[in-house]
Amino acid sequence: MNDSQRGHCPAADARQRACGAADRAEGVGRLSRRRFLQSGLSAGAGLLLGGRATVSALSAATEAKTPAKARSVIQIWMWGGPAHLDTFDPKPQAGPDYCGPFDKPIPTNVEGVKIGQMLPLLAKQADKYAILRSMTHGINGHETASYMVQTGRRPGGRVVYPCVGAVVSYFKGYRAGYRGLIPPYIVLTQPQGRFSEAGFLGNRYKPFATGGDPARTPFAVEGIVAPGLTAERQKSRRELLGSLNTLGRAAKGDPQLEALAKTERQAYDLILGDAGKVFDLAQETDELRAKYGRNTFGQSCLMARRLVEAGVPYVTINYRGWDTHKQHFRAMRRMMPQLDAGFATLLGDLSERGLLDKTIVWWTGEFGRTPKVQNEAPWNGGRGHYGRVFSAVVAGGGFKGGRVVGASDAKGEAVKTRPIYPWDLIASLYELLGVDSSAKLQHPLGFEVPVMEADDDRKIRPLREIM
Repeated sequence: MNDSQRGHCPAADARQRACGAADRAEGVGRLSRRRFLQSGLSAGAGLLLGGRATVSALSAATEAKTPAKARSVIQIWMWGGPAHLDTFDPKPQAGPDYCGPFDKPIPTNVEGVKIGQMLPLLAKQADKYAILRSMTHGINGHETASYMVQTGRRPGGRVVYPCVGAVVSYFKGYRAGYRGLIPPYIVLTQPQGRFSEAGFLGNRYKPFATGGDPARTPFAVEGIVAPGLTAERQKSRRELLGSLNTLGRAAKGDPQLEALAKTERQAYDLILGDAGKVFDLAQETDELRAKYGRNTFGQSCLMARRLVEAGVPYVTINYRGWDTHKQHFRAMRRMMPQLDAGFATLLGDLSERGLLDKTIVWWTGEFGRTPKVQNEAPWNGGRGHYGRVFSAVVAGGGFKGGRVVGASDAKGEAVKTRPIYPWDLIASLYELLGVDSSAKLQHPLGFEVPVMEADDDRKIRPLREIM
């Protein structure tokens, strides 16, 4: 389901971004950067927008009690579900009906650990990450599986829960003292679209989706970089807007207008000042950009590193194209080298800059793909959805590298040892981030909801083996 089918409205997104800074102590919403960039609305109209932001503010989040080891998360979301047998859980002994042409797994720099043959660069970085080979939830539908993996909650029921990024924004964003002009939850480059990321927390905690393509110059971030507008022209528009602001001059000293003026300055600092330069990948060397890969995924990985380096708490790279029902291996030969270069370079770059210890890197899709290749028509060599067992990867931020947790059976069809459910992994992420799983989220209807909760059918078992 795409955004238009879900009733998604770009104008509503602009209002949501404008309301984001209502979480600041001043209680005044930051106006949309796009509004300043492309609109001639008066300051008075903007003041009304700031008022709405103030009225819609939610109650303060419960303070986290757990000491944090990690400061940020980079989530590599493999939209559609990657094949575990082709990536981090190869099964050459299962034969060609299962492994297809990828029958030669390669050793990593960790003794005894092998991964798929199309990931040679990641094989050299295996000491930095842990492989979870026994992820499971048993769901084969995109929407419901995505919801479970991203929220740690079973689908259905009356409450629509927020995803990890929204929860981190709730506890690590503006209410927790985050002062950055860049929103605390970023998606590169398109929303996941499979579910409502913010759940009952509402639009304020939806991610800021950048749009654009970081592999292009310039990276046209929606609302910050306007295609076809030079910095000089943007500055002249600002001057024109200021000259038309007769209300601001007539009511000089008015506290609401002063607050609005501050918000306006912040918006322009993001568009034209140093804050917005974080999106300028031209500041990186050509050598490093080539190492990441001159493609959308590779440059998104580089962009994610720049964002966490700037202090952004949560970044999702939405990597599409992994729903390979047909001609699976043709797609893998094209996409796996991009995955390998971008992911491996990200790990190395974070490590070299001293950022990996404070940054969790979380690689996963909503499920795996059928271990047995579907050679029959109409699939002709595809792999279907498979939630019974799949793989995930975690690195940094307190997770120990060079480890494998859990195992699938000989053909990768079922969990053999140590089943890992989405809530086990998510509870581990929260603990390392210093988010207390017993802390409460404020539902707009007035009741409180625990960040995580076990029940008779769902025990939460954090990944102590690698924490």
